[in-house]
Parts: sequence; C-alpha cells; structure tokens
Amino acid sequence: MARVKRINPLLAVALTLAVLTAGFAAWSGWTWYAAADDESLAFAKTRDEVLAAGEQGVQNLNTLDHRELRRGMETWEKSTTGDLRDQLREGRPEFEKQVRNARTVTKAKVLSGAVTELDERAGRARVMVALRITVDAPKEKAVTKESRMLGALTRTDDGWKLSDLGQAPVGDTGPSAGE
Repeated sequence: MARVKRINPLLAVALTLAVLTAGFAAWSGWTWYAAADDESLAFAKTRDEVLAAGEQGVQNLNTLDHRELRRGMETWEKSTTGDLRDQLREGRPEFEKQVRNARTVTKAKVLSGAVTELDERAGRARVMVALRITVDAPKEKAVTKESRMLGALTRTDDGWKLSDLGQAPVGDTGPSAGE
C-alpha cells in the first residue's frame, strides 16, 4: 500500500496567506496606478487650485488698510493679471488719494466659494465667492455687509490670477410666477 504524505497544516495556511497577500498587493498596485493616471483626479486638483486662487484673490481685492496702502495695493497687483491689473495700475494714484483721505480699513472674509467654469486647455476659469466685508472709518460705526462676487481667472506662469471681477446679481432676475 502506498503511503499518503500528509501536508503540514501550518505550511498550508502560510502558503494560502502568501497567495492572498500577493493578490492583494497586485490589486492595490493596479488601483493606485489607475487613480494616479485618472484625468478626473488631475481635473479635481486644478479645480481646487482655481478655487483657492479665486477665493484669495477676491478677498485680497476687498481688503485694504489706509495705514498699509502700498503693501495692500501691491497685493492687489500680485493677485491680478491682464486688463484688470492694467485698470488697477492706471487708477492707482487717484484711488490711493481717496483711501488716504477717507482713512478707511476694509477687511474681507471668504464665506464660501465655487468654481462655476473651468477650461484647463484655454487656461480660463470663473468663480463665485461670497464674502463678509467690514468697512471701518474714523468716527463712524463699522459697517458690515455680505457680498457675492464673480471673478474670472487666467492661468499665468505664476499660477491662477484674477483677470476680471464684478458684483454678482442679487435677487430673482427671472420672470415672476404669474408671467
């Protein structure tokens, strides 16, 4: 009679665990590689960069202290590009004079923001940013208001910069229910 050789149970368990571990490692590597090459992941990263730059730029352009006017205006210029930067530079002397005379301190805080449009290939994007703006003038009570701004951004060698900025419409602009 032929003798049947028994497999050591400990060896069988170890072999099974090794096969399972190798399979899990292969699956993990493949999913990691697929995620790293995923275009939607790259798009999401760009969207996050645009949102951060848009929120910071809008906040910068709504914050200005008459005591640190030069630094504030330099921050404005660093946050912008194109026609918007040109407009700021062109109007800077008169604007600085007005701010010095009024002696105001304006502080903006971003409440929320969203990317409303992103064209990576063209290097253009749009954002909407909600702000709380506080204006403090001498001998007057500080005034706080909430505002929604629409900004256009352009990709530059230095990152995303505001190329246009305006007030978002407020209220219902569509036809009324009875129309």
